[in-house]
Amino acid sequence: MSENPAQYFKKYRSSIGFLSQNDAKQYLAGKDVTPAIDFNYINGLNKRIEGIIGKINAVADSSYKRSDLSKFAEDFICTPYNIIKSSGLLPRLNNQGRRPESVLFSWLRGYTVAEYFTPAFSKIFDVKLSSITQIGDDDLRSIETFRRSPKADLEIEKNGKLLRVEVQSGFQGVNDIKEHKVREARRVYEDTQCRTICIHIDLFNGQVAVVQLDTIQGNDVNWVTRQQMEGQTVFSIDQNYFKWHLLDELPSFADLELEL
Repeated sequence: MSENPAQYFKKYRSSIGFLSQNDAKQYLAGKDVTPAIDFNYINGLNKRIEGIIGKINAVADSSYKRSDLSKFAEDFICTPYNIIKSSGLLPRLNNQGRRPESVLFSWLRGYTVAEYFTPAFSKIFDVKLSSITQIGDDDLRSIETFRRSPKADLEIEKNGKLLRVEVQSGFQGVNDIKEHKVREARRVYEDTQCRTICIHIDLFNGQVAVVQLDTIQGNDVNWVTRQQMEGQTVFSIDQNYFKWHLLDELPSFADLELEL
């Protein structure tokens, strides 16, 4: 027992096959054992996304109701999923220790909802659908797509000016905007004079908020800390920002009261 403890510990771990402390920790904790992907579970979750879209479309006003749900599901649920699956990314989707199936569901659900409403955005902003450009970091073959990015999703050309649009959805009645999205909007405006808005679709309560991100001040009373989000600071969307009820017809661009 006179041997130096640190040297003994290292010799012991080496004797059972580990040259580094990290390898030993991973092995003993079982963290190097990758759980099998439950594809039946994923199929069920994908069906749920399709069901969510179906429920929205069933009550949608004629001004934005879609008539192509089967093709829409194929293009914006099945196809993205198959690309992600064939790229071998599923086992790597483990944000904050969550199961890959859950990470995929959260991302694909938000992606699908945004795609569903994009034609409605073209009508609200009174622009051609072709003038709405995808600028988000959504390379479905890259793991970076599924990590947090401050970059907006869309860019709209309106009256000769570019407007960036962050599209996000809420499903539990808690409607927040992450702080890094606001910081990015301010940076973009300072660098390019391009405005950024967030269109937040609250599917739990059936309403849509439009928030101009680049004008939010650091001392705004709506900044809060969410303990359930690891103490993150977020911008809580006040009810006054909600400009559209999903059971109603589309609002006009003027109804949004944006500073462009």
